Amino acid sequence: MPTHTRSVVFTDLVNYTEKTARSDRESLRRLIAQHEEWTREVCEPLGGRLVKSLGDAFMTLFGSATDALRASLKLAEMGLPGTGFQLRASVATGDVEEIDGDAFGEAANLAARLSSMTPGGEVWFTESTRRCANLAEIPWEPVGVYSFKGIPEPTPCFRAPTPVRCVLPEPIALAVRSGSLVRLQPGNAIPRFSPSAMILFEGFTPGERDLEAALAALPVLDPAQLWMSAYTIPPVERRRWAESGRGLVIGTPAALESALTAERTAWPDDPGKATVFLDGGSETAVELVLAGVGLPSVPLGGVVAGYSYDLLSDGRWVNASPRALLRVDVSNEGVYADVLAQGISIAGRTLPPGSRQKLHPEDVIITPAGETRFRVPRSGPYLGLLEGDSSVRLAVGYGEVAELGRNPNHPGIALPDRGGQSNLRWCSGSRAERTRAAGFTLDRALVGRRQAAIGVDRNGQMTATALHQRLATYLYRDAEHFHKLTEPLPARLGDLLVMGSNVVVLRTSGG
Repeated sequence: MPTHTRSVVFTDLVNYTEKTARSDRESLRRLIAQHEEWTREVCEPLGGRLVKSLGDAFMTLFGSATDALRASLKLAEMGLPGTGFQLRASVATGDVEEIDGDAFGEAANLAARLSSMTPGGEVWFTESTRRCANLAEIPWEPVGVYSFKGIPEPTPCFRAPTPVRCVLPEPIALAVRSGSLVRLQPGNAIPRFSPSAMILFEGFTPGERDLEAALAALPVLDPAQLWMSAYTIPPVERRRWAESGRGLVIGTPAALESALTAERTAWPDDPGKATVFLDGGSETAVELVLAGVGLPSVPLGGVVAGYSYDLLSDGRWVNASPRALLRVDVSNEGVYADVLAQGISIAGRTLPPGSRQKLHPEDVIITPAGETRFRVPRSGPYLGLLEGDSSVRLAVGYGEVAELGRNPNHPGIALPDRGGQSNLRWCSGSRAERTRAAGFTLDRALVGRRQAAIGVDRNGQMTATALHQRLATYLYRDAEHFHKLTEPLPARLGDLLVMGSNVVVLRTSGG
């Protein structure tokens, strides 16, 4: 049976199950018929052929990746008229086998998998679609590299923003919150600004003289501080801008203004007020900082084949977030970093969003969240440790003992219970299936309510003690010194306590 290259579009109604829980069958039939009619009305003039329905979702085939994205943008922007339903669309391109009016192939599977991750009112698409589309016609930006069930390789994915939506990159959102965003428009004088400000060029045309003149008028700045807003950009100009290390905010002027206003409204206070600082109440001998993430080796217990963590702008590591700066992916092939935002360098190389790089011992990762170092113990059950910084700190005084765990005694640091399984990839077999069904998470499996403690005597001598008899705590000093705590061990400044996927570092106060 011959195959043909097609762009496969999946569209579905957002929150369909929740919104129709009390609807009768006739109302549901009318809703699905309206969805089908609207999908045909938008897609067929652009060459789309509706193939089949899957509940509230429809699969449509296009011969053109550009037309598939144009149709998807209209559907996502308009939603389902007269119903209040948002639509989302996902697009993948590749060889498709058409049999009896149906379509099969990796592109169809990938579009369906991607649909489950696409937020309401948005269009997400794959690298194969990006390579086939006329990118001068389509607004686009990277959203990350994802692994999908049944797809052998991690897949770079992208967003096509509708004219009414702009998703602020994390460095720009952070600048809005801190009041350090400087907006420059053609004809405006350049104001005075702090050396750490983010500069956003608005209303400029890439490659034209007014933009070049504005850039020349600025003092010498890190290219990662320079951003430009645009909706569609010629590929050559886009590549030239990105290769210089500068960033892009993709959105129409109206959508950008709306996004900036929403960010200011959501963060009205000085972000410094949100810093979490727990003080033991006496003269500080050591500061415990929840400063990174531990990466246990896989396969883990014959259950977890791989996993990932996302880094946020405040230094926290979470299971998954659309606002992440960086994703660290762990498999039996090693530890890889997926770049999700502008302004990120690894081992001295600035990398554009969508890049993927294997981490090596002592690699330094620079992001808007700060500096993170990849450390690799020479023995033990960890592939690596990522040590950075965060606002979660505990000052421990002389003669005090501080606990660490999911529910520690006071004074203590409550280690994150991230919940959810979205970051896990499972081994095959019934054991993994049972474990998954039981609600397994790395945090609950590897960290106890009261996991470990750091004590400081009156002379400033520190001691690390394991509190949980079954779940292990490790003390890391350097690649040669990585000890499981089976009895109290002397600790010193710079040591790392590793508990499950958590890393706590011992630092001087304010260090």
